[in-house]
Amino acid sequence: MPARKQKLPHLVGSRWTARVDTLGWRHFRVANRKNQGNLIFAELVAACDESVRFWLNARTLKNRALWSPGWQSLAEQADLEEGA
Repeated sequence: MPARKQKLPHLVGSRWTARVDTLGWRHFRVANRKNQGNLIFAELVAACDESVRFWLNARTLKNRALWSPGWQSLAEQADLEEGA
């Protein structure tokens, strides 16, 4: 029997920019993942302060109103908002 395909296989190590300050920071990376039933959770760690970390439902990262993939400057985020 073939192994089940893992959802979000590249989650750990990915980088994200919060659209608004989150715990005082905007740039985060995914340090860990946790599967709980049908849900996948990601532990995000602030890029500039390893002590700032929190878990969230990984599906939240798909909400472009809240998160952007990669690390983006405020100017890049403004450009995205204008294009929306």
